Amino acid sequence: MAGIAGIARAGCTAEVNRMLDKLAHRGRAVRVVFETPHATLGAVAPTIQTTAVLRDKQLVQDNAEPARCAVAQVVDGHLTLRRDPLGVAPLYYGYTAEGTLCFASEVKGLLDLTHTVHEFPPGADYNGDRITQHFELQPDLPPCDEEQQRIAALLKERLTQAVQKCVQPDAFGAWLSGGLDSSALTALARPQTTVLHTFAGGLAGSEDLLYARSVAEFLRTEHHECVVSPADLLRVLPEVIYHLESFDALLVRSSVVNFIVAGHAAEFVPAVLSGEGGDELFAGYEYLKDLPAENLEQELLDITKRLHNTALQRVDRCAGAHGQIAHPCFLDLHVVELALRIPAEFKLRDNVEKWILRQALAGLLPRSVLERRKSKF
Repeated sequence: MAGIAGIARAGCTAEVNRMLDKLAHRGRAVRVVFETPHATLGAVAPTIQTTAVLRDKQLVQDNAEPARCAVAQVVDGHLTLRRDPLGVAPLYYGYTAEGTLCFASEVKGLLDLTHTVHEFPPGADYNGDRITQHFELQPDLPPCDEEQQRIAALLKERLTQAVQKCVQPDAFGAWLSGGLDSSALTALARPQTTVLHTFAGGLAGSEDLLYARSVAEFLRTEHHECVVSPADLLRVLPEVIYHLESFDALLVRSSVVNFIVAGHAAEFVPAVLSGEGGDELFAGYEYLKDLPAENLEQELLDITKRLHNTALQRVDRCAGAHGQIAHPCFLDLHVVELALRIPAEFKLRDNVEKWILRQALAGLLPRSVLERRKSKF
């Protein structure tokens, strides 16, 4: 994940470089800082081919496509900002003591300039004067009225296309927990790569390690395991909290092993697939089974809208801490649009979560994984 930072004032190269020093972990291959008469902008990037580039004085923190990026540029003499619809790319802002707008991909990049930091909203624009929404997930999309086999086929097609946008034929990887979502993306990516590296982590004997190993053997990936101890988890905990920028207990707990796995993966590949979004779009959580059926669609919409402060924050910080790019392909907007139109009874059916996703993946994964029930990360 690249990092961007800037100040809505010229002549601030030294300040922006100090901001980028706090974000340097997000990309050590590239650093660019440039001034316009109205702003000083900068970025770090993990590779010279992708993520943060200078395009006609436009600074882009990119995650495979414009629908998943944060953008800063000067338009008509004003610094403008834009964040992607779901908040895959992080963005924060504040004001200096003189009242000048400053922004950065992480809170720590702003703390030398301001102690009042705000999250820039997903799907929002700043035009130099005010923040407005350019996108918001809608609850009233027309339902997909195709029969179930056709819906499953459409879902498989859109997920495949989302993976194709990200996958490189070599030097590519996937975080693989052995759960349905990460296994799905791994299965769809494998035919598109000569070698696909997969990375799993957990305590010795954990189910995640066993199921991930089963998927890796089935798909013939180059598999890597991070077997951790309780002492390992405690050792990295301060570092996890520093990068995560949160003390939320659930978020921290789910990030520790992910952080360790991301660090190991970064030794082999510059980018990975990540299964975030599948649970929110296809009713993967156990508590959803206790909701009245008529409330399920709204709850799925709500938790998808909150991803930028939950799973996506974990993914971004765990990958970014190690200069790695993570692609959450379930959150490709074409996949999201279809998922929100799929009737709830196809997502949670006969008390089986993510039922339609399982139909879409039939034959692509070991049966034990295809039928595996949700377990905590």
